[in-house]
This record gives sequence, C-alpha cells and structure tokens, in this order.
Amino acid sequence: LKMSWFWLYLPLHLLTATCLCNSVKAPTTSSQQSFKSNLFNFYHSLILADGKETTIHLLKDIPKRYYFVLEEGRALAPFSITVTPCDVPIEWSILVYKSPPGKATPGDRDTQEVSKSHKASSMVSTIFNYKGNSVETYMGMSSHSALYLLEFLSTERDTHITVYLTTDTTSGHLYPELPTDPRIDVIGIGHTTVTLAWKHSPSVLQHRESIQYCLLVNEKHNYKSLCAAETAIRSSGMKLPPTLALSLSPYLLEPQQVMILSNSELSIINKVSSGEVRQVCVGTKNTYTVPSLSPSTQYYFDVFIVNLLTNASAAYTGTFARTLEEPEPKVTELKDGKVIHVVLDGKKQKFYSLQYQARHKKIHFTFQLCRGQIRVHITRNGKTMASENLSGLRYFSLKGKLLDTYSVQLRSTEESNSSVKVLASPHFHKPLFPLLPESLKIKSFSKLRTCRSVTIAWLGTQEESKYCVYRKRIEEDQVWRELQSADRCSGPESRHKSEKVLCKYFYDLNLQRAVTTETIKGLEAGTLYLFDVYLFGPSGIPVRYHSKVVKTRKKC
Repeated sequence: LKMSWFWLYLPLHLLTATCLCNSVKAPTTSSQQSFKSNLFNFYHSLILADGKETTIHLLKDIPKRYYFVLEEGRALAPFSITVTPCDVPIEWSILVYKSPPGKATPGDRDTQEVSKSHKASSMVSTIFNYKGNSVETYMGMSSHSALYLLEFLSTERDTHITVYLTTDTTSGHLYPELPTDPRIDVIGIGHTTVTLAWKHSPSVLQHRESIQYCLLVNEKHNYKSLCAAETAIRSSGMKLPPTLALSLSPYLLEPQQVMILSNSELSIINKVSSGEVRQVCVGTKNTYTVPSLSPSTQYYFDVFIVNLLTNASAAYTGTFARTLEEPEPKVTELKDGKVIHVVLDGKKQKFYSLQYQARHKKIHFTFQLCRGQIRVHITRNGKTMASENLSGLRYFSLKGKLLDTYSVQLRSTEESNSSVKVLASPHFHKPLFPLLPESLKIKSFSKLRTCRSVTIAWLGTQEESKYCVYRKRIEEDQVWRELQSADRCSGPESRHKSEKVLCKYFYDLNLQRAVTTETIKGLEAGTLYLFDVYLFGPSGIPVRYHSKVVKTRKKC
C-alpha cells in the first residue's frame, strides 16, 4: 500500500469538486455547511509522514490536525496509528473522507434526488476517538481510496505527543513488542533493596544486539511511556538528554545528575526537587535488584524495552513497593574515658547507637573520623543537642544535669565501610587526643623538588608535641586507592619500619609561626611517593595528617 501523493498536490477546490462530482442538485444547506466545515480543516492541516515517528507540540485548547491519504491498491489496505502522550491526557480522533461511488445514470433521476442530499454528509465519518494519557494504537483496514484526518487537543496545558503511522504492517514494527503478560513482578523486598523480574519481550529474542531493558525508579508515580517520564523529570527544573537509551554518556550529564557504572550496568541518578529519579539500563537481563534505597519508603518502578536503532520504546505495566523499616540498632554503653572504635558496613549496617549516663553536669564527647563519611546525632533525654557530618577530630561540650541520658547515633553516608573512634569523658582538661592545628593538610613545594628530594611542610600547635614522618613509594594506578582507603586513626605501628623518615618535637606560642618544614632526601628520580605525618598527644594516641602524594623530577 502506498501513499497517494498525487492527491496531496491537487488544489483543495479541485479535491472538493472531485468529491462532489456527478451531483445535479446541491446538498441541503445544513449538509453543505457541515461538509464545507470539514473540508476547511484541510486548509489548517499538515501531512503525516508514513513509517516515521512524528513529534507534535500542542498548545492548550488549540486543536492540531494532520492528514494522510490511502490509495486503492488492493482489496484490503491495512494501516496502524500509534499515539503516545508525553505528559497530560489528550483527546484525539480519526475522521475518514471516503471517495463517492461511480457516476449515476441519467435515467436514475429519482434515485439521485433522494441520495444526493444525503451523500455529502455521509462521506465524512469519525471512526475512532480517545481521551487519556495511555499509549493507544488504532489498526484499520481500507477497501477504497480515502482521506484520513487526525485531530489532537490538549485541554489541560501545553504538551507534546508522538505519532507513528505505518501502512506497511508486514516488514516489522518500529516499537519493540511487549510480552502477553507485561506486568513487573516484585520478587524480593529488603530494607534498602527491591528485586524485580519481568517476562522477556519477543523483540529481545529476535534482535538481541539492538534491544535493551531500561528501568526507571522514583518516589512519585508510575509512567505510561518513556517520553512521559523524561517530560516529568525535565519539568522538575532540570535538563534531561532527549532519549534515555542514548543519554547514558558522561559528557551529557547535567550538574544535578550522578552516573554510576557497576557490573556493566550504567545508572543515572537525577537529583530533582521532588526526590531522586534513577535510570538504569540492564541490557537484556529480565531481573534486577535495585540497590541503595531508603528504608520504609514507597518506590515506583517502570521497565521500558528500548530499540537502540530507532530510539522507540514500549512500557511494561509499572509496579510499586515499599522497602522494609530499618531494624532498631543495638545500643552500646559508653564508659568514662574509654575509647570505642565503631566500624559501619555501608551496605549491611548503616546505623550504630551508643548510650551514656552522665555522672557529672558537664560532659565532653570526642569523635575521630577514621575512614569514610559518618553523620553523628546526639540527643539528651530525647532532645537533639547536635547533628552534623564528622570531619577529622571533633569535640562536643554539653552541660546538663546528673543522671541525664545521652544517646549518640552514628550513620554511614556512603556504601563503603566507615569507622570512627568515640570517647565520652567529664574531664576535658585531660584529653586523650592531642591538640590539633587549624589544618591537617601537608604542603609540598614544587620549586624545591629535585630528582632526589622533596620538601614538605605542616602546621603545628602551641603545645609541644611529637611528629613522625613516613614515606612510601607507589605506582600511578595506586594513588586513588591509597588516598581513599587510608585509615586516619591508624598509627605508625601499621607501617613498615623502612618507611619511617624521622620524628621531631616542635611548637610555637605564636600560631602564625607554628609551621615546620622538612626536606626528605635519598629519593629516586621520576617516582611517586606517599608522605604521611603523625601527631602524638600526651596520651600517645596518634592523629594522622591527610596523606600527600608528590613526584620527584625526572631530570635535574
């Protein structure tokens, strides 16, 4: 079946004449006005392309019309139209303008008198109409030449839709096929995970290389199409690449997006005002465990089967699930002057609770962050006293009454392991941890670098303390791992003896001059070194400065 472009090039007044040929008598006034009104629609219509998905923008309360022509080429001519609303519900309908029958015979004047007034109005009929935001497909069959008019209307707000017309129903589909049961099954629910499964699309079995499943997770509602999901994310105040299947590239990410690559699965997390919208493309796997969800939270899950060659997609029937409540953490009692080392597994155990009963009015809490990211929340008799993210060494001095109950909750804010040392004591004048400088950064001097030496500097305090310097030779590919995995609570006892450079004491009552430098010699040219400085207080508990990586010069 082919499009009859000859009809489209005819002037519309000739088309009108063609439709009314052989009429001896004009139609009745009402029929004539109705027919003229319908034909007037063509003057404000556009041609709808065959075999191509067309994006149409609709203005509120302003109808938009497209038309196409089917030419008589065989006994029955099939065609299909798929309309995908990308936001609010719309109204759309299909009208058909059929060619009139052949010429009437001259002797049939009585028959003409009866039928001609009826002919004009019967040539136009509405064969389909729909209102809603679901993806709808109309499949029709034409047995003669006809003009078809599609009318679209949005009554809520400006929006856009996609329309796909095809008259070739034998050479495959633009949209991937859904299985006979397109539901998504929830087969497992945890505190922070939900496991989903769905039946394979027939398209995956036929075109595995060009088809993949993409999953969308959000906290608002399900979406009936991929373009509806993209429109919702974009309307939340952020820009979104136009097609999910082709947008998973780092250079296309916006500042509000985070990309995660894990086990060959590419995820994009969009930080929007209404919460987190997560997109994951999982290839041709039909099961997936969504990780890193919040406990006791309802999530909505949508699966889309996407054709990577055409960008076309089809939506499974969305589902939802509520994650389990976080179990009550075990409570550990804090004792005066005793340091507790807490290790949190970011994947399994994210919370840890400590409790302390005051035997003095004034209490001092000390936290030394060893690894990772941890947030601390301190309450006294149920009332919040402090809540913040830990960094380095942090002191809290609180004043209350005897026998007040303090609760300390520690929460890991990342998936990797985190650890912290905690101390509660009424005696702040006898701290176990050393007095700290304003910054724990180590500085290196590029101009003082040579092939065999490096000069570093660090800040001290007004209190005389012991500082020990260690060095370690590393490779280029070890830098990130060494810096991320460093335990800031571990002391020199974890280092090899050969890594020790020197130990020294120093202080200065004037903090502006409390700076020391050290030139480390005997190094190899063009080599990376990791430098660490340990500060020891009166009790002997060390504090580790932030590691510094420096490369010696290749040529001197």
